[in-house]
Amino acid sequence: MTAEQKKKRKRTLKSWIDGNMLTDLLTRQAGMIALVAALVIVYVGNRYAFQQEQVRIQTLRAKLNDVKYEALARSSELMEKSRESNMQKYIVEQGSELKASTKPPVVIKK
Repeated sequence: MTAEQKKKRKRTLKSWIDGNMLTDLLTRQAGMIALVAALVIVYVGNRYAFQQEQVRIQTLRAKLNDVKYEALARSSELMEKSRESNMQKYIVEQGSELKASTKPPVVIKK
């Protein structure tokens, strides 16, 4: 028997049923199977990390919006309290002897 006849003989139905053909195929392709398995694990891990990052980004955006609105509210309160009419009321309430100037401010030119 030649080597070619032995190969043909190995590829019979009995060799598939016994598992010899499958074993030969798996041993020859073991490196490729390991590579594909490693890539699948990396892909799944990468997707999980991406989803976690998206959740973190959404949380940070919500916090940023809350801080923006709080800063806007504080700025509005400060504007309200620093108006001239409110300052005059505050001075009167405190019982201070300060009075509003009746003369307009003078612009000094260089």
